[in-house]
Amino acid sequence: MGFENILTEVRGTGARQTGLITLNRPKQLNALNDALMDELGAALKAFDADAAIGCIVITGSEKAFAAGADIAAMAKFSLTDTYGADFITRNWETIRSVRKPVIAAVAGFALGGGCELAMMCDFIIAADTAKFGQPEIKLGIIPGAGGTQRLPRAVGKAKAMDMVLTSRMMDAAEAERAGLVSRVVPLAELMGVALAAADSINELSGISVMMAKESVNRAFEGTLADGIMFERRLFHTLFATEDQKEGMDAFLNKRKAAFKQR
Repeated sequence: MGFENILTEVRGTGARQTGLITLNRPKQLNALNDALMDELGAALKAFDADAAIGCIVITGSEKAFAAGADIAAMAKFSLTDTYGADFITRNWETIRSVRKPVIAAVAGFALGGGCELAMMCDFIIAADTAKFGQPEIKLGIIPGAGGTQRLPRAVGKAKAMDMVLTSRMMDAAEAERAGLVSRVVPLAELMGVALAAADSINELSGISVMMAKESVNRAFEGTLADGIMFERRLFHTLFATEDQKEGMDAFLNKRKAAFKQR
């Protein structure tokens, strides 16, 4: 895959591997413009469709995961340019259709659209240098890629209101305490830890991993009763797979499971 605003590569030597996507607009601190988001969507869909890929990692640079949307490109937009062209929804929502796990490996600034992109991933592993924020209010606008919706679900109403209304940044330690990130590691260890997490997922049954992701996401989209029923049906369904038989037989016979991805 050849792109101008992102770098892609495949990592790992096992039966299933990791698709690594690196945001690559260093002069703009990886500011997210239309071209980058189009490329990111294409790379995500390609990795999602590749049976050899079990997990996807998105990262940026040591200085910035992504410092926000590209303000220079947005400054002269009108209502027609945004609403009429379905700005953001058109190409930012692609990640929501990805069925395989997507991990954000965040160092440096994850602000505005960068914070929103990280929250769209299934979980965030942060370097101790990471800083998260939604500073859109200082530009006379509000977050437009899910910041007012995903941030309260991650950190609670009070902290979300604080960040959205005052534009203050949250450092990595606070982000972990608040539940925004799953873990914080030293900067030098960030990619090693993120890729190791992906490797551990790659060793599992892909169909059960995708169903687990789908079921957890369902918890934020409906009532508890509906979510429990959804989970129960997926749980029952997995007993029709060969990987369920293999996983339980391996457990009973005290050996490592060799999943067949079917």
